[in-house]
Amino acid sequence: MKRIWFHPLAFAISNILFVLWILFASTFTLVQAQQSTDTPDPQTQGMYITVLSDEPFANVRMGPSSIIYPKVGILYPGDTAPALGRSAGGDWIKIEYPGAPYDQGWVYSPLVQVSPGTLQIAGSPPTPVPPATATIDPTLAAQFVVVATNTRPPTFTPPPSLVSPAYMETQVANSSDSVSIAVIILALATLGLIGFLLSVVLHR
Repeated sequence: MKRIWFHPLAFAISNILFVLWILFASTFTLVQAQQSTDTPDPQTQGMYITVLSDEPFANVRMGPSSIIYPKVGILYPGDTAPALGRSAGGDWIKIEYPGAPYDQGWVYSPLVQVSPGTLQIAGSPPTPVPPATATIDPTLAAQFVVVATNTRPPTFTPPPSLVSPAYMETQVANSSDSVSIAVIILALATLGLIGFLLSVVLHR
């Protein structure tokens, strides 16, 4: 079997070329990763806001309006945040606010102090879509409508007054006008005794 021999010089050259290729590829990838798509405005770099409100906190909203855009966070007095721009009227300041949509928010300018510099006008975010309102079937809702009637409620009728019974006093007959029951019994007993004696005498 024939053996294959590598020349030392050719082996060293191939190793050097391999190392150079690795270094070149890593350097190119690093440079490509550091490229930025956004070009920061040099006038707004380093600008920030400081909350100076007398209120307990300042609201951070999704856009430059307290009616249209919802609240996405709060800042306390003394808090700072990088300033990114302002609204067309200057009433609102656009700031960096991590956690909010696009990590950005808006604060009311009278509540904060902006560091020296010039803020460019920033576009407002899209208006949030209001939630869909539930529709009610009028035919179904009409079944639960209660119409008040003009019928008067029944009046209270008092019960008839109670008549208390009257008791009449009966006069007891005088003892002198009536015969005592004992006298009657005694007379009947006497008559019975006489009859008994007569019957005995007659049967002798």
